[in-house]
Parts: sequence; structure tokens; C-alpha cells
Amino acid sequence: MDEVTRDIQGDIPWCMLFADDVVLVDESRAGVNMKLELWRHMLESRGFRLSRTKTEYMMCDFSPTRYEDGDVSLEGQVKDGDIDEDVRHRISAGWLKWRQASGVLCDRKVPQRLKGKFYRTAIRPAMLYGAKCWPTKRRHVQQLSVAEMRMLRWFCGHTRRDRVRNEDIRDRVGVAPIEEKLIQHRLRWFEHVQRRPPEAPVRSGVLKRGDNTVKRDLKEWNIAKELAVDRSTWRLAINVSEP
Repeated sequence: MDEVTRDIQGDIPWCMLFADDVVLVDESRAGVNMKLELWRHMLESRGFRLSRTKTEYMMCDFSPTRYEDGDVSLEGQVKDGDIDEDVRHRISAGWLKWRQASGVLCDRKVPQRLKGKFYRTAIRPAMLYGAKCWPTKRRHVQQLSVAEMRMLRWFCGHTRRDRVRNEDIRDRVGVAPIEEKLIQHRLRWFEHVQRRPPEAPVRSGVLKRGDNTVKRDLKEWNIAKELAVDRSTWRLAINVSEP
């Protein structure tokens, strides 16, 4: 990637490459759009493609008075900053992992606790990949929770008609609610950001995007954000134990 795009790369922090991920930074939406199109043409001319569904953007509003209208788009596909598509994609990734291991997960001879351990190790991480920066709404959490319970019930051999409580299913397989794990992921990332220098751009950018979500998490869990300066205390406060 570095060799293919060397001629169009900008200086850090305006252009940064992380393996096969590219970060493009500009002072305006128009500038971001121009860079996106330049990279798209360059990559497609070399046989690569930019993913339309995975491309995201984040606006860091450092000025309280400046406002810029318009959209960020990739080949006409508008990136509206919502995470609906991200949530659907992660749920699909979880089901893909589930289907790949269905021979084991649906085998009655395999202990349910072992199935739960596999779920925690391979499936749930796929569903929560990248979720630490999600500004989630209630519907997103509900979609993840519904998908998780369908998986857990399925490999326990139950359906909703059996009227087995979700808590009982979780106790059998040793899996904590994905909603709580999502919050744990987000607060762990918050602690990482809080420990960066005050002038670091990531602090303003991340906190602007998910400020209300993090505030809600801290309030619900009754955690003071000042605890984030002490890593051990913070990790203990946000820990979610499996049943």
C-alpha cells in the first residue's frame, strides 16, 4: 500500500497509513472529498478498491462558531456518520463466525460452558470489532442483544417458545450481556484517550463524537471520569465478569 500510493501521500497527520487502513485529514469536507476521489482513482487504477460500506468519517469541531454545510461522499455514496451499517455489518460478521463453527456449537456432546467460551473468544469479538468508538443508540444495542441471544439459545437447543429466561441461558454458557461488554469496550478506550496529552487531537475528536454516549455510560455505572488517570483502578471499575 505504501509503495502504490507514495506519489499521493501527504505529510503526517494529513495522511496516515495503518496496514491496509488509510486516514485522510483535511480542514474542510470539500478537501476530504477531493482526497477521497484522488485515492479512489489511484487505487482502482492499480487493481484495488476502496470499500464503500466501511469508509467512515469523523468531524472534529474545534471552533464553536464555524459551520460548514455539505456531505462527505465516495463516488456519490454519502457518508452520514451514522453507525446503522456498521452494526449490521458486525452482526453479519458474528453470524459468519457462528456458521463456520456450527458443527461444534450445535453438537449436543459438547459442554455448553465450552460453547460459551468459544463464543466469547471468536464470535463476540467479531461483533464488537471497532465498537469502542461507536456513538450507539438504544436500537443499536437492541440489535446486538437480539442477535447474541439467538446464538446462545440456538446452541443451547432452546427457542423463545421454551420460555427459558435469558439470565438462565447466560448462566449455563457463562456469557455476560453484550450490552455490558460494549460499554466496557467503550470505557476502556475512553481511559486510553484520557491518558493522552490534553493537546492531542484524538482527545478532542473522540470526545466530540461520543461525548454523550460516554457520559451516559459513566452515569449508569456511577463512575467518575477522574478515575481514568489510574489504570488499575479504572480497569477494576469497568470490569464485566462472565457468569
